[in-house]
Order: sequence, then C-alpha cells, then structure tokens
Amino acid sequence: MRVMALDLGERRVGVAVSDPSGVVATPRSVVDAAEVRRLGPAFRQLVDEVGPELLLVGLPLTLGGEEGPQAHRIRSQAGQIAHGLGLPVEFADERLSSEEASRRLRELGLSERERRGRLDMVAASIFLQAWLDERAR
Repeated sequence: MRVMALDLGERRVGVAVSDPSGVVATPRSVVDAAEVRRLGPAFRQLVDEVGPELLLVGLPLTLGGEEGPQAHRIRSQAGQIAHGLGLPVEFADERLSSEEASRRLRELGLSERERRGRLDMVAASIFLQAWLDERAR
C-alpha cells in the first residue's frame, strides 16, 4: 500500500512517501502550506504522481502523549484535506521527529539554510518509517 505522509506546518508541509509495498519511507518534497490546505494544483499534481491509498498525518502530541490545541487543529486540517482528496487518513505520533530530522541533516554537513529546506520532509519520512515498521510487526 502506497502511503503519503504529511508533516503539516503553519508555512510548509513536509511530504514523504512509502514504496508501493509499504516497507520503506522516502522524503519527497516540501510544499507551501496554503497550497496544501486549499488543495491547489501543485499539491494535487503531487498526489496524482504518488498515487497514495492513504494519508498519514503527523500528530503533534505533548511529551506526555496527550493532544493539545495544535493536535486538534491538525486533525481538523487533515480531515479536510483527506476528504477533498477522497482518501482515508490516519495519524502518527510525530513527537521529536523534527529534532531527529535536524540531527540527521546536521550529520550530513548541511548548512542551516539547507537543513531548513529539507527538515519537514525528512521529519515526515521519520514518522512514516516508524508507522510502517509498527504495521509490519
């Protein structure tokens, strides 16, 4: 099953995808958040290219594992996006995925500017891979 993961931010949305067999997650792109929220043509083209069967959206839980106002906002946005695309949506714990993504990009020797442009899609690939690994058990 092909899965498209979205790390929904205020300005940018990180996109990662699984391979068709649903085993490996790969960072794909970073899209303007307004483009994603309005289901604009660039985002729709990306969805058409990927052909996902499911949207997986990162849910920003508190360190204690609870949902706060930001998680409720993400659930609402994700529901609207999934409905507009006609796709089912599931949620994955995204706690610490951005910190892990930043660490990995730093280890690659990327500058702050280069990391910023890739951070969201790498974070999406991290929580997507964790979700895929959990499903494989």
